Amino acid sequence: MDANELLKKVRRIEIKTRGLSQNIFAGEYHSAFKGRGMTFSEVREYQYGDDIRDIDWNVTARHNRPYVKIYEEERELTVMLLVDVSGSRLFGAVGEAKREMIAEISATLAFSAIQNNDKIGVIFFSDKIEKFIPPKKGKKHILFIIRELLDFTPEHKGTDIGMVLRYFTDALKKRCTTFLISDFIDEKDYYKALSIASNKHDVYGIQVYDKRDAQLPDVGLLRVADLETGAEQWVDTSSKKVRNEYNRWWYERQQVMSDTLKRCRVGSCSVPTDEDFVTALMGLFRKRV
Repeated sequence: MDANELLKKVRRIEIKTRGLSQNIFAGEYHSAFKGRGMTFSEVREYQYGDDIRDIDWNVTARHNRPYVKIYEEERELTVMLLVDVSGSRLFGAVGEAKREMIAEISATLAFSAIQNNDKIGVIFFSDKIEKFIPPKKGKKHILFIIRELLDFTPEHKGTDIGMVLRYFTDALKKRCTTFLISDFIDEKDYYKALSIASNKHDVYGIQVYDKRDAQLPDVGLLRVADLETGAEQWVDTSSKKVRNEYNRWWYERQQVMSDTLKRCRVGSCSVPTDEDFVTALMGLFRKRV
């Protein structure tokens, strides 16, 4: 992509995502991620209407009456985006390519963070750490992130979600609000790494997928290629058995992903590339409140 074309794309995505973050997500983002602080302040006696989850049982036992913990609102969060740049993100049969939607979602979250005076950082990953952009503030930083989202070329094509989660957990010591943005096409088990990360940080999963990832079209003999391994094969899509087997594989893989996220207490949403991601993100934010 030449410089002029890249600048035009950056400008287009800035206008679209800045508008979304200002007009739609600003209030939802603040309520979801900054509504309840993480910094402990003091304890006081329980009052009617207090959340029972805030009861300090040690102090309660000592005084023989209920006390609750009081928190100060965090004035500044650190937001991290873990962005999948593997080969499969280039696929796009229905709607826009996964790469484009991942870039738009990431940029919208980045602008929402900046407008709430939070730092934003990014880790691009495939089956290795491709690039780490440390958390910072400011429009210049945001525009740099958007340029990288649009024009970054990874060295590898595979996917290793467990690897990036382990790297992230080791690299970021301060508690972060973290969005793992991927198509989640990864046959390796990442449960342990995700469980450790979600215990240390607030982690959310955003799956971006193409509907052709989920279902083969009935178009006869079709040559298909794996964008991550390069392997090719012919598939008879006119066979109902073949289509059903493929659909079953997709459903089982989705179930594994969903079960893993739930067991790790990770909020999530799935967004097809031919639909608006706004509704899905709003739902994710509201589930957080």
